Amino acid sequence: MARVTIEDCLKNVPSRFALVHMAAQRVRQVREGADFLVKSSKNEDVVTALREIAANKVVLKIDTNRE
Repeated sequence: MARVTIEDCLKNVPSRFALVHMAAQRVRQVREGADFLVKSSKNEDVVTALREIAANKVVLKIDTNRE
């Protein structure tokens, strides 16, 4: 994948808000020591997180128990 676009990510995520939340959460996980789920060659953590979302390696967990 040469470039990752918002449109690539939105195929797997219901909204831009959810995409921002997912990417931020994934960057936190990576910076705390989690392994990358896709190959990363000198990319920033944010770009790699977006690549993971576009590749459908990271999914949105919806909590249905919230009131």
